[in-house]
Amino acid sequence: MQDQAVADVTHRDMANAIRALAMDAVQKANSGHPGMPMGMADVATVLFARFLKFDAAHPDWPDRDRFVLSAGHGSMLLYALLYLTGYPDMTIGEIERFRQLGSRTAGHPEYGHAPGIETTTGPLGQGIGNAVGMALAERLQNARYGDNIVSHFTYCLAGDGCLMEGISQEAISLAGHLKLGRLIVLFDDNQISIDGSTDLAVSDDQLQRFGASGWHTAAVDGHNPEAVALAIENARNVTDQPSIVACRTVIGYGAPKKQGTASTHGAPLGDEEIAGARDALGWPHAPFVVPDKILAVWREVGQRNRAAFDGWTEAASKLDSEARAHLIDPVDERVTAAISEAVVSIKADFVAEGAKLATRQSSQKALERLVPVVPGLIGGSADLTGSVGTLTKQHGTVKTGDFTGNYIHFGVREHAMGSAMNGMALHGGIVPYAGTFLVFSDYCRPAIRLSALMEQRVVYVMTHDSIGLGEDGPTHQPVEQLAALRAIPNLNVMRPADSVECAECWEVALTSKSTPTIMTLTRQGLPLLRTDATGDNLCARGAYVLIEPEGERDVTLLSTGSEVSLAAEAAKALGAEGVKTAVVSMPCWELFDAQDSAYKEAVLGSAPRVAVEAAVEFGWQKWLGPKGAFVGMRGFGASAPGGELYKHFGITPEAVVAAARELIF
Repeated sequence: MQDQAVADVTHRDMANAIRALAMDAVQKANSGHPGMPMGMADVATVLFARFLKFDAAHPDWPDRDRFVLSAGHGSMLLYALLYLTGYPDMTIGEIERFRQLGSRTAGHPEYGHAPGIETTTGPLGQGIGNAVGMALAERLQNARYGDNIVSHFTYCLAGDGCLMEGISQEAISLAGHLKLGRLIVLFDDNQISIDGSTDLAVSDDQLQRFGASGWHTAAVDGHNPEAVALAIENARNVTDQPSIVACRTVIGYGAPKKQGTASTHGAPLGDEEIAGARDALGWPHAPFVVPDKILAVWREVGQRNRAAFDGWTEAASKLDSEARAHLIDPVDERVTAAISEAVVSIKADFVAEGAKLATRQSSQKALERLVPVVPGLIGGSADLTGSVGTLTKQHGTVKTGDFTGNYIHFGVREHAMGSAMNGMALHGGIVPYAGTFLVFSDYCRPAIRLSALMEQRVVYVMTHDSIGLGEDGPTHQPVEQLAALRAIPNLNVMRPADSVECAECWEVALTSKSTPTIMTLTRQGLPLLRTDATGDNLCARGAYVLIEPEGERDVTLLSTGSEVSLAAEAAKALGAEGVKTAVVSMPCWELFDAQDSAYKEAVLGSAPRVAVEAAVEFGWQKWLGPKGAFVGMRGFGASAPGGELYKHFGITPEAVVAAARELIF
């Protein structure tokens, strides 16, 4: 009898379970977005029950299909699916605690809160960029491991808002160019936005738009499960194009008075409307109750790929243990030690050569030695390869149809580049890095913020980091970007002062598993300040004393990057006057701030402090104290040779000396 009851469960029953959980959870929280989950419940049911390769009991299966909810406001769709299919930790209690402090069911999906949440979404369009990165990572890994180990799809559920955001164009253009045939976007074409009908603001033909970027396109009735299934099957069979399936849906499907309107988008339906929806949907069950027979069918969905998982496990068992581990994390204990060994050697070479190099050049030289050490290190740039120094002789280009390379030409798509790198890191097996100019960090700041929020090891190489870049002028000269990036929690902003520091910063970046890094590098050449190739990584503590005078300090000069050499010149001049001057290099404020108070006090000292940095002062007060002085930028830059600009804006050793004298005399 039980088997017969289960057999009687229909697609409509399964989809309505999603709708009911969504409207009940939003109502109890008195906050949330019921419309999208109710509208896309049919599509999601078809995807999970018929196509998605996953095993709820093994949510970290490396060869699982990825499901990205780009329209993250509809998070209850994802949470309902995770509960219904039996993912660990996603209990009915968590569904009832939707949007409450400490719950796994945050207002928007947050990576790490529960198994099955592949990425943090909410800022619209980011999920599309993440999905492109995941699909790219799948192809890269497939080229290295073969079909038996890596062969899966990436599905992305996106809404009208995702497609209106500019990042979507960058992402779909890149995916179409690379012919990422295992990427399928399911577009919730409900034609409703927060303000009302989407025709208030947009009239794009989305399928023509995607088609122009080389995508396979299809349009279906999103409430016809067989039509949805056929469209997904067709998309899966198109191997040389990414696919979009526009699913025409009714937002808030089942709500008798509110369906199809903006009122279902971002507010509870209300008790009366929920009661009406229960009648309309034929769902007489109490809030948060899913009948056993329906739940049993959903739980079977969560286990239907067990044989595929077992087959993959057997195939993976034939790999050596390191290769298996590198599917998830390419920087293990052995690789970490190899990175450290390589950096010691790199530093020794820099000291032996004693060359004056731009730190973008120092970075490139370091990468020449590090890329072979970290097989999962994948580089790239936003059409600035020759300028940012991200390409080495160890690289091969990733091309359409050929993913054996390890260097990606992202094109002038900084935002999608950052978002795709997040997707690559989240996929596993890859440490991505890519470069652009520091001023253009503003173009990818939302992705950088999410790297930090999700604790992903992503390295952003940002060169031309000050007025020192010269003639390109104030549009390209960053002055406020350092302060803005330092304001992001869990982000290491590194500004090395010379080649040795640059190598040390790369070691920290590659071994910081839960923290992204900004490598801010110069265009102009810098003298070598560290002439002792110590095995210790001094940059790992964020700041250290570069020059310590004999006896008690009279003044301490604090600096980062290209201005540390100015501070060293100023210290020499002050020393000639009998002023005992220390110089502190501060390549990473965030790492220094994490040190114990004794270390910080020893480095900063008790003498008056002067800071020098070719950027705005914001943030330096923390290190200068109440009596400190700052030498730096007070506004935007100008177009002229870099050396002239330093003099024009008063960022010189003489200015530092004058500031120090004013403090101590």
